[in-house]
Amino acid sequence: MLRFDRRFIHNFDWVMVLLLLLVCGMAVANLYSSTWSGGPDPSRVFFKQIYIMLAGFGAILFVLTFDYRELEALGLVAYIGILLLLLYTGFFVDTVAGTQRWLNLGFFRLQPSEPAKLIMVVVLAGYFSRREVGEGLRFMDIIKPGVLTLIPFVLIMIQPDLGTALMLGIIYVSMILFVRLRWSTYVILATLGGAASVIFWKYLLKDYQRRRIETFLNPEGDPMNQGYQIMQSKIAVGSGQVFGKGFLEGTQGHLHFLPERHTDFAFSVWAEEWGFAGSVFFLICYFFMLLWGINIAMTARDKFGVLLAFGLVMLIFWQAVINLLMIMGFLPVVGIPLPLFSYGGSSLLTTLIGIGLLMNIRIRRFQSRG
Repeated sequence: MLRFDRRFIHNFDWVMVLLLLLVCGMAVANLYSSTWSGGPDPSRVFFKQIYIMLAGFGAILFVLTFDYRELEALGLVAYIGILLLLLYTGFFVDTVAGTQRWLNLGFFRLQPSEPAKLIMVVVLAGYFSRREVGEGLRFMDIIKPGVLTLIPFVLIMIQPDLGTALMLGIIYVSMILFVRLRWSTYVILATLGGAASVIFWKYLLKDYQRRRIETFLNPEGDPMNQGYQIMQSKIAVGSGQVFGKGFLEGTQGHLHFLPERHTDFAFSVWAEEWGFAGSVFFLICYFFMLLWGINIAMTARDKFGVLLAFGLVMLIFWQAVINLLMIMGFLPVVGIPLPLFSYGGSSLLTTLIGIGLLMNIRIRRFQSRG
């Protein structure tokens, strides 16, 4: 447990706190604008996100009270627990908009697939921290973690939630590449990946998911249906020009041309109102926060800490990159939010807990290495 030690205060991650407050402050302002209806009061959605954000800050404080190394032993228990939640969600909860993704807890709707991503990072970090890499991992060495990733991947696809399922695969690939593979393993993976892509396209994707990818390749071919989101998002981003239209002055969002403006396309609203300059400022703050996370990984005291910190950064980084490329039309719309910025309680809470774990690793870097 956390002892009252002056070294904790000295090593407390004030840089991460500052960057987190900057990003969350911009997210709150953007959510106010994207959900503003012209009246004097903020929307109910705005207040709900504020409450969840405060709960997330409380979760960060809680995460700092224990040594992150304890998670290595608890990873399997958490993994089994999240599988049970995914099973229950995929088969027994009510269908909402054709999907089964949320557990209604009364005071909060939990999307189990969000914490599943965080738990997979913990499980994979624990697994690889116990492996001797030597000249690199053989193909047989990555089968077990691959199966561990595949099980929640399938359960999330059943809901269906393509974006979140893909994130599990991306986390897995990022971590095995970071640990290091043998060249023969790269060849086998490339071959299997090509075959899996064909199977995935023909047999696993829903019709609407295929249409999203086809729309990405030719959004102008269906401008009033599947291509509408991408085209309106690109208009919003481009119309911001250098300094934007001003706070609460974005026309694409407030005139309801831009769909999902407070969730998947939240950054489109920001780009329209704050322009290129505001977008660059946000991206500098956001990605410096992730670079600081890489610094935490590099200074971690043990192998598990290095892998955990790297996995947490990759979890946020890839979601951010995919979301930003998506709103600019460089990737198909797959329903991946911009962490900390898009509206969504489960995503926000999961990301803040991940940030708390990064701070946990940072604050204990002075302790002897295991």
